[in-house]
Amino acid sequence: MIKIQNYNEIEKEFFEGRAFGDSNEIVEGVLKEVKEKGDAALRVYGSKFDVSVPESFEVSQEELKAAAEKLKINNREVYDAIVYSHDLALKFAKLQRESFTDFEVELETGIFTGQKTIPVETAGCYVPAGRFPLVSTVIMTVTPAVAAGVKNVIMCTPPRVHPADRTTADKSGSGIPGKAFTGGKAYADEGIMAAAYICGVNHLYAVGGSQAIAAMAYGTESIPKVDVIVGPGNKFVASAKKAVYGTVGIDMVAGPTEVLVIADKTANPAWVAADLLAQAEHDIVAQPVMVTTDRKFAEKVSDEIETQLETLTTKATARQSIDTYGRIIIAESMEQAAEIANRKAPEHLELAMEAGAERDKIKELVHNYGSLFIGHYAAEVFGDYAAGLNHTLPTSGSAKFTGGLSVRMFLKTVTTLRVDEGKSGTVKSAVASGYLGDAEGLAGHAKAARLRITK
Repeated sequence: MIKIQNYNEIEKEFFEGRAFGDSNEIVEGVLKEVKEKGDAALRVYGSKFDVSVPESFEVSQEELKAAAEKLKINNREVYDAIVYSHDLALKFAKLQRESFTDFEVELETGIFTGQKTIPVETAGCYVPAGRFPLVSTVIMTVTPAVAAGVKNVIMCTPPRVHPADRTTADKSGSGIPGKAFTGGKAYADEGIMAAAYICGVNHLYAVGGSQAIAAMAYGTESIPKVDVIVGPGNKFVASAKKAVYGTVGIDMVAGPTEVLVIADKTANPAWVAADLLAQAEHDIVAQPVMVTTDRKFAEKVSDEIETQLETLTTKATARQSIDTYGRIIIAESMEQAAEIANRKAPEHLELAMEAGAERDKIKELVHNYGSLFIGHYAAEVFGDYAAGLNHTLPTSGSAKFTGGLSVRMFLKTVTTLRVDEGKSGTVKSAVASGYLGDAEGLAGHAKAARLRITK
């Protein structure tokens, strides 16, 4: 059962980040081997960790297209949902892209400074395909890269046995964890392939785990080196991303997922309980939290959680999350609830409050979160799937200093300088630069500046 506690009973550890993605020997070994041996290392680790090691890692565009067409025929509702989600995400990402403007301005007479926003050349997206193949993550990682103008968007995702190879694999007892089928055609989860085609992936490679991160970071004979790597994954993927940062850019090192719901007495207990369980079913270490000023409401939500758990197909996972990491906090005021949220800096923050002055006040008070969901109808799962927002968000308190994955990740803002000879601003800048060079003992700097105004 979910824990209910008063504000003054909150442990110090609740507000501390939960470590995830620490370096370890396994990941360090994988990164080193892939960097040195390329595709050969991918095959070795694929045999250990994946169910298939294809002859060629790239899944053809024909296969991606076929997966999309198959989904359209066999499960039109899901196909249409992917298209709808992608359309909204693309609209939102394009608006983000338009917010980064290029300019050149004359700061002083003859001194023209400018800014240019340029997309990276190659982006790498990682999409997990374990217990739950994350079709929506294809949309959330690929779409902002495309909107940014990235020329080459590649994806790595764990391999599957190609349907044409299934009979052979079954006869040999391979194509299962611990005994990979080798030498067949490249293939991946069909939903992920369909989404990749819809979203415009340029190249998809059937490689999973930390070895996929290494391949994108360093490049192999088959997989190109990328400029940035984005996307979630298990602790090995997270550790690998952390280790290669600096060689490539990364979106973030994601930890266990979390939601914090600030609820007033107008909230629907069943809706709030459902939102907490939606987060809890992700992982046994997911953290679902609610803050309210009303203990009776807290008890109603607790009862609703127990009722809904009984029919939840993901009960086993959600149960552990709720019992171990879930909690309901009784605050003394809604202002105190906002303070808790700002100290916690949750990945997802919901304001389950009626529209009005009180909600507006709390909305202005909170400022540390990955995404903010305002009002009873703004379910966090809309942000996960189909509302235009990106669901790749900062966790473990990192929302205090960064936002979620956006078009910004695939853009670099560079500056320009153009100077006219003999203008007053030119002379002032040269003189000032000369004196600053002298002050720092850098005579070459000073000379390079003064030569520009010496006749």
